[in-house]
Amino acid sequence: MGNRAGGRCSGPKCIAIVGPFASGKTSLFEALLARTGAIQRQAAVRAGGTVGDSSPEARAHQMSVEATFATTQYMGESLTFVDCPGSIEFAHEADPVLAACDLAIVVVEPDPKKIPALQLVMRTLDEIGVPRMLFLNKADKATEGVRDTLKMLQPASAVPLLLRQIPLRRNGIVIGSIDLALERAYIWREHAESEVAPIPDDDRAREIEARFSMLERLADHDDLLMEQLLEEIEPPRDEIFDDLAAGLRAGAVVPVLIGSAEHGNGILRLLKAIRHDAPDVSENRRRLSLGNAAAPVLQVMKTFHTPHGGKLSVARVLGGAIADGSDVTAAAGRTGRVSGLYRLLGREQAKLASAEEGMTVALGKLDDIRTGDTLAVGKTPPAAALPTRPAPEPVYSMALRPRERKDEVKMSVALHRIAEEDPSLTIEHKETGETVISGHGEMHMRVTVERLDSKYQIGVETGRPGVPYSETIRKPAVQRGRHKKQSGGHGQFGDVVLEIRPLPRGAGFEFTDTITGGVVPKQYIPSVEAGVRDFLKAGSLGFPLVDLAVNLSDGSYHAVDSSDMAFQMAARLAMREAISACSPVILEPIMKIEVFTPSDATARVTAILPQRRGQILGYDARPGWDGWDVVEAMVPQAEIGDLIVELRSATAGVASFRATFDHMAELTGRQAEDVLNARASKAA
Repeated sequence: MGNRAGGRCSGPKCIAIVGPFASGKTSLFEALLARTGAIQRQAAVRAGGTVGDSSPEARAHQMSVEATFATTQYMGESLTFVDCPGSIEFAHEADPVLAACDLAIVVVEPDPKKIPALQLVMRTLDEIGVPRMLFLNKADKATEGVRDTLKMLQPASAVPLLLRQIPLRRNGIVIGSIDLALERAYIWREHAESEVAPIPDDDRAREIEARFSMLERLADHDDLLMEQLLEEIEPPRDEIFDDLAAGLRAGAVVPVLIGSAEHGNGILRLLKAIRHDAPDVSENRRRLSLGNAAAPVLQVMKTFHTPHGGKLSVARVLGGAIADGSDVTAAAGRTGRVSGLYRLLGREQAKLASAEEGMTVALGKLDDIRTGDTLAVGKTPPAAALPTRPAPEPVYSMALRPRERKDEVKMSVALHRIAEEDPSLTIEHKETGETVISGHGEMHMRVTVERLDSKYQIGVETGRPGVPYSETIRKPAVQRGRHKKQSGGHGQFGDVVLEIRPLPRGAGFEFTDTITGGVVPKQYIPSVEAGVRDFLKAGSLGFPLVDLAVNLSDGSYHAVDSSDMAFQMAARLAMREAISACSPVILEPIMKIEVFTPSDATARVTAILPQRRGQILGYDARPGWDGWDVVEAMVPQAEIGDLIVELRSATAGVASFRATFDHMAELTGRQAEDVLNARASKAA
């Protein structure tokens, strides 16, 4: 960080609010907007009506399900806050937001159960390289000392946590905070500015010790401060503030402030720290290697489809300026023309004529522009696109059918729009007519279905996606198939002898012929193969036939009545009559999975997988993740459907897994009977 490179950064800033699920992010978002005058009063999340949880789905489940943007003013400066979901199922919403943010406020409560979730958040910030502050929320309910709490939280952060405030207690209850840089006490008042007070004598020794610890940590990166401490010279207050700002911007420390978002406590001190310490867009450009070029460049952070205004692309102006009506071009060459420029306050939009560097705005009707795009203003693509993190692997799938057949096309269009808003959503249209959506958990899929209903008025039926079973044979067989039909004029005649034998697992299908003497004319041999392949689409058990070889060894023909169709029919007939003698058996797909879990939950994970017919291959420490393991196993695909629900229940909501197809295996016994019965019921 060097020697004192602090000082206040001015200009519009963009700040993401992130943290574990239920830590109080939306309450903090609301408190910041209330304290800056953007809204008249702070609403409670449980009562509904917050700016952050404004969608029907968020209010129904009392949880954030998408990023929400709100721009406000504080002491003459523009601040855009982005409330990002905390649930692991919606955490991907933060990734494109963080790519263009100046600062992240990590909201956490003093709860050891939240450490793994906090570690996920901190690791994302490390990978993207975003400076961060930590807001220790619900401090009024804390039972442990704040320094003990910091020791508990520190393993979740690769960057040292730096305590900037300590609690002010009376009769064991937290009534305010002591600012270690200002050396002042602040007595909290409900949803109002704190009362400034001198530090009580009883707390003076505790404050001096905590302040010295803060300065020692800052001195690790400032030689002048180190000299002052060694010589017992009191450093000037302005220089301390500059060191705090420099440490934050360099990613050398994570300043920790305390408060209670629900009661509006600690909010003003947080705002002042943001105003003084947070980097601005010029520093952000340097971090993103965009340089100081004046060429206008924007980063798309989120896409919305509004009921009346059409598509909105929320973007950060990282350089230059943009006006309504401007042409924009993405790095991939896709283009658009801005039709409407807006400042956002949740779902409210205020029209703008232009946006300057640093502002976060919504751009109207850019149909071909996507979340994560880097845009240049004009007809020329930007020199480079900002890197984006890939979406996490899907872990939960759901099959959809519209309740009314006439809604099939409408549902497809609506899902496309939802996927524009949520690029992590995977949509597949199966040959069976099923539409399968995949994502990051049961709630993620449930919210998608609810959006289809509430936003697009499309009711759907849901179910588990079908498992791609197949069948194969265990024994060889030889079978003649003769198709003969006479109905006046030319008849139909085809006669074949097929030799059928099993192949090794994964070999697929082979067709050969050993015809001699022209008993089956050459022009009909491809027809025999076509008939066999047609039968393979659904064998005697009703599933595609695989891993077998068929040889055409004999047959006969009629000079007048034989035809391509007659030999196809003969081949299908021979296959149908032969397969039952070949001992057909169902094959099920087996997936190799890697489960990522906190180490203290590994035993629970290894107990869950065998209950789902899984075979544990082993487990080891997760590379680069302190306190995490990777469990490897082979698990039938049929058992993976809701596996993530059970895994997250066993891991405080943080487990994930990656699954890849490995091989097909025989399915026998009760499980095979269940599969056949289910197929028969569906066919009926």
